[in-house]
Amino acid sequence: MHVFAVLIAAYAILAYGFRPLGEFVGPEMRANFQAHQLGIYTHVFAATIALLLGPFQFIERLRRKRPRLHRISGRIYLGVGVGFGGLAGLYMASFAYGGPVAKLGFAGLASAWLYTGWQAYRAIRRGDVATHRRWIVRNFALTLAAVSLRILLPLSGISGIPFATAYPAVAWLCWIPNLLLAEWILAGQITPRFFSNSR
Repeated sequence: MHVFAVLIAAYAILAYGFRPLGEFVGPEMRANFQAHQLGIYTHVFAATIALLLGPFQFIERLRRKRPRLHRISGRIYLGVGVGFGGLAGLYMASFAYGGPVAKLGFAGLASAWLYTGWQAYRAIRRGDVATHRRWIVRNFALTLAAVSLRILLPLSGISGIPFATAYPAVAWLCWIPNLLLAEWILAGQITPRFFSNSR
């Protein structure tokens, strides 16, 4: 999880920080990005912060030995990464390539990301650590939609599915299975080592 998160974050920094905007996407998406530069840059770089900080929030040793660092990085993760990233994602969803199905898929992802982040924040503010951890598991599963998206799109291309057909489906498939897996973990059906101290 750390590796995938860092790789996708590195890709985002390279593609959006050092290359012309939209260089690695098709012409329609490129035109869309260029027409809404503030929205796409805010979404990409805020989400990159979430990808880089999120995995460390689950490390038990860090939470136990450096609680202040855990709190500070958690505030940045939720406030900057999820907050700004989610709001910008919700805005950009209205312009998403792929028609209404893709727009609704990405809007659903952004809304769920913001909602789970808000619930995690509310829980920790009232001192309910157990509930906070459950909401953060859901929230980070949605953060990892950035990873799922970049796995599913190449796989669909290799499978011969036209991009225009695959993209609206991927707008949903990049996050709903992640959320279902999170619920399965929280229900105790499986206990990955990474989440073993997070329930």
